[in-house]
Amino acid sequence: MAEKRDYYEVLGIDKSASEDEIKKAYRQKAKMYHPDLHPGDKDCEEKFKEVNEAYEVLSDPSKKDRYDRFGMAGVDPSYGAGQPGAGGFQDINVDFGDIGDIFSSFFGGFGGGQRRDPNAPQRGSDISTGVTLSFEEAAKGCRKTVDVMRIDVCDECSGSGAAKGTSTQTCPDCGGKGTVTTSQRTAFGMFQTSKQCPRCGGRGIIIPNPCPKCKGRGRIRHSVKIDVDIPAGINDGQVFVVRNKGNKGINGGPAGDLRVGVSVRPHPFFERDGNNVWCDVTVSFAQAALGAELMVPTLDGRVKYSIPAGTQPGDVFKLKGRGIQDVNGRGKGDQLVRIIVSVPRKLSNEQKELLKQFDSGLNDSSPFTASKYGAGSGQYSDDKKGFFGRNKKK
Repeated sequence: MAEKRDYYEVLGIDKSASEDEIKKAYRQKAKMYHPDLHPGDKDCEEKFKEVNEAYEVLSDPSKKDRYDRFGMAGVDPSYGAGQPGAGGFQDINVDFGDIGDIFSSFFGGFGGGQRRDPNAPQRGSDISTGVTLSFEEAAKGCRKTVDVMRIDVCDECSGSGAAKGTSTQTCPDCGGKGTVTTSQRTAFGMFQTSKQCPRCGGRGIIIPNPCPKCKGRGRIRHSVKIDVDIPAGINDGQVFVVRNKGNKGINGGPAGDLRVGVSVRPHPFFERDGNNVWCDVTVSFAQAALGAELMVPTLDGRVKYSIPAGTQPGDVFKLKGRGIQDVNGRGKGDQLVRIIVSVPRKLSNEQKELLKQFDSGLNDSSPFTASKYGAGSGQYSDDKKGFFGRNKKK
C-alpha cells in the first residue's frame, strides 16, 4: 500500500487551522487541480482526489479528532482502526423490549397490563450512516454504495438459533406456554401469580444445541454494503431515508429503515444559495467596455453568454433554469453570474500612454456644464456614469 501524505500537508495548513481556513484551503487546492482545468492530466486528477480525501476528513469534527489522535489508523479501515459507517452520523440502536418484561416481573401477578408476546413479529430498528458527495453529485443526484453495520437473520441457522441438524424443543418448565404459575397459601386464601418462564424467556421453546455462529440468537450483526440512490438537489446536512434497509425484524417482522446523512464538499467555482448557483466570471477591461461573448461554466457544461457593452464590475446576469433541481421536485433554480473586471497590474509605456489618451477622451465627453452652473463656475458635472464606478445618489 502506498504511503499517504499527511492531510494537513495536502491542504497546506496547520493543525490549528479553523473550519473556515480548512474550507478556504480546499477551494484553492481543488481549483488548482480541478480536472476541468487539466483535461487528460492524470497527475492533477490524482492530486484532486487526494485533496478531496483530505477535506472529507478534516472538515468532519469527529473524523478530524480521530485523525489528530491516531493518524491514518483513526479514519482509514485499511490501516486497521477504521470502521464502516463511522463519521458524523452514527447509528444508535436501543431495544426497548426488555422494559416491558421488567415491569411485567413486578406487576404481572397483580393484574398489570398485557405482557408482550415474545413470539410476535417485531419491526427491526433503524440504523444510520453518512455519505460525502461532490457539489455536482448533490446537485444532479447519483448512486452510492455505503458500508453499514446491520443486524440480519443468521444465514447458518436461518434464524432458528439451533445448530445445523438439530431443532428447538418445547420448554419443559412451561410446557410451551411461555409463562409459569405459582400458588401460595395465605391467611386470606390461595393466591396464584403468573410470570414469564425464566428458562425459555417466554418463548415456550429452548435450544439444546445453539448455532455456533449466532450463539442461539438467530440474528447476527455484520458489515454490509448497500447501494443507495441520492436524490437530486440534496443539500449539505440533510438526511434522507431508505426504507426497509435497517436491522431485520424479529419473528418475521418488517425491517427498519436506513437514515443517510449528507455532507457536501464545497466547489472551487460554484456556490449554492438555496436552489440557485452563484458563479464569478472574470473579464478584461476591454470585454466589459465593448461587450463580449463568454463561455460560462454551468452544472450542465459550458454555455455561451453575451455581455453587453458597458458592463460594470459586480453586475449580475441570470441564466434561467441553470441552477439546482428542488429536492422535492418543485422546479429548478437559476445560475447567477457575477462579473469581475480584471485590472492589469503591469503596463508597458505604450499601454500607459494609450490609457491616458482614453481617459482624456472620457473627460472631454463630460465637460464643465456652463448651462447648469454658469460660465466659469469651475464646477464639474459628473452626469455620465464612468466605467469604474456609478454616481452616488445623495
